[in-house]
Amino acid sequence: MLSDIVLIGYSGHGLVVGETAIEAGMPLKFYAEKKPVENNLFELDYLGFEGDDNFEGWSKPLVYILGIGDNHIRNAVALRARQYNKLVVNVISLSANLSRHIDIGLGNFIAKNVVINTKAKLGDYCILNTGCIIEHECNLGNAVHVAPGAVIAGNVSIGDFSFVGANAVVKQGIKIGNNVTIGAGSVIIKDIPDNQTIVGNPGKAI
Repeated sequence: MLSDIVLIGYSGHGLVVGETAIEAGMPLKFYAEKKPVENNLFELDYLGFEGDDNFEGWSKPLVYILGIGDNHIRNAVALRARQYNKLVVNVISLSANLSRHIDIGLGNFIAKNVVINTKAKLGDYCILNTGCIIEHECNLGNAVHVAPGAVIAGNVSIGDFSFVGANAVVKQGIKIGNNVTIGAGSVIIKDIPDNQTIVGNPGKAI
């Protein structure tokens, strides 16, 4: 049986993660934020701020989920939890359509109506947002965010900390580097090196 769960980040994206966890039957009991929230939508108990050295959650037998949208912050928080030997688990919507032949890391969020097809690989601490499609044999690194409605065609690789905007399309076989930002609605037909921002159809660096 899974231990009680702490949601790190209890606003915006974190509300979606929390609701998805509850719908999936996960025992969500606590939240961590810099201060108590005014609108405690899910009636969770406040544990404090995970960035504080005296955060009481680190001394309790708890499991963690990530409600942080920013790729770099989400990754840093997850690594801090690991320093305290805490498990950061996946949150997967009941409506997501996942092949039985995929490889998924830890601490990921897979939202409603996401599709992940055969032999795709997903690293740790990623966000696959509402209705995005990850086709066969794709390889996504750590702390990647694929926004709602984006389509990642087969055999695409996406590096760590990259962001693919809403309704963007990445054509088959493309290689996307680390820390790349792809704007909403962009169409990617060529490989993208590290640290680029790409927009448009076809996608161009800015």
